[in-house]
Amino acid sequence: MNMFFSLSIGSSAALPLRCTSKLTSFRVVADADGFPSFLPREIHNIQDPFARKFALRIQRLPVPVRFSENPIMSSCVKPLVQTKETPVVLLHGFDSSCLEWRYVLPLLEESGIETWAIDILGWGFSDLEKLPPCDVVSKRDHFYQFWKSYIRRPMILVGPSLGSAVAIDFAVNYPEAFIFSGEEACSDWC
Repeated sequence: MNMFFSLSIGSSAALPLRCTSKLTSFRVVADADGFPSFLPREIHNIQDPFARKFALRIQRLPVPVRFSENPIMSSCVKPLVQTKETPVVLLHGFDSSCLEWRYVLPLLEESGIETWAIDILGWGFSDLEKLPPCDVVSKRDHFYQFWKSYIRRPMILVGPSLGSAVAIDFAVNYPEAFIFSGEEACSDWC
């Protein structure tokens, strides 16, 4: 049994980059257990209840990138609640996915912190039917376009391993995307 959901994202004019093809809507299909259909079948073998619950929240969002005429459907876990406070964005380590944050993200959310977990370009569950370039510049551009399209304000970025390398490179190139003052970043929850 399949469940069908539709989400309209508007016209290509609403996207931050000029697109040559018009993307007006897409459909997310879930299997009988509620897992998004784009997740591998092996998701059903996972016994960890935290991982199973977290996997139900993984979704794909269209991210326009400079190196492709079509947006990349990028996997992430969006926050349950968006606040006016500084969001925390979690980037996974090497050879991993946003599932790496299955224990941490719910605790941050319980504390009232708007938290995102994003799959780095080339890893995780993003739609990569046609493999895009996955070099440093492409990862940076993809993450910048994700930030510009969905987060849209300064953030606190957390990442181990590959995630920390992406975070450092991103901070050097896009300092406007960050909160650097410890007082401002932690005033409400540290």
